[in-house]
Amino acid sequence: MAEIGIMGGTFDPVHNGHLLLGKQAYLEYRLDQIWFMPSGIPPHKKDHVVTAVEDRLNMVSLAVEPYPYFLCSDFESKRQGNTYTAETLRLLRTKYPAHRFYFIIGADSLYQIENWYHPEKVMEQAVLLVANREYEQAFCPITEQISYLEQQYGADIRLLHCKEVDISSGELREMARQGKELHQYIPKCVEEYILSHKIYGNPCDLLIKGEEHAKC
Repeated sequence: MAEIGIMGGTFDPVHNGHLLLGKQAYLEYRLDQIWFMPSGIPPHKKDHVVTAVEDRLNMVSLAVEPYPYFLCSDFESKRQGNTYTAETLRLLRTKYPAHRFYFIIGADSLYQIENWYHPEKVMEQAVLLVANREYEQAFCPITEQISYLEQQYGADIRLLHCKEVDISSGELREMARQGKELHQYIPKCVEEYILSHKIYGNPCDLLIKGEEHAKC
């Protein structure tokens, strides 16, 4: 049996914060591998045009190449239609019944998880590893949220003790469009790919479409 961490997301683009979080999960919980899994059609990213999945896969592949315990997976991106976490985990468990999966999320997602598509199935099918970083919220401390979800859903939720990288993919897209250097926040190979392929060169990339956000 292998212990596999899953890093999901659009990775538009992948940045150092993603890599640090994956590395911390690998080290802290002695996992066998971390699978970086770019989404195909993310149901919760309808406020902007998402970069073509081929480019996002290429950027992730470049970013994880130096790490033998990281893997770029197209498991989710090659699926048709919206890619929901609950369904991804079900398919993973079907294909790899001998593996145990750990789903890696940020603190913000822990407070929003009950709004996801079938959250009970997400928590039933994977251990949740949550980045233990400051998150401004008006509800309760993260330990209380964990306790609540464990009691309500029988979830197995564990904290990741990692440093926060104060940057988001959205900020990086905007910086790229403005011609600013990105190497402080992303691997050099990813920055070179963005520049050579003009990934974020079009101001229409983040055109607001006014569509309502869907559930994760």
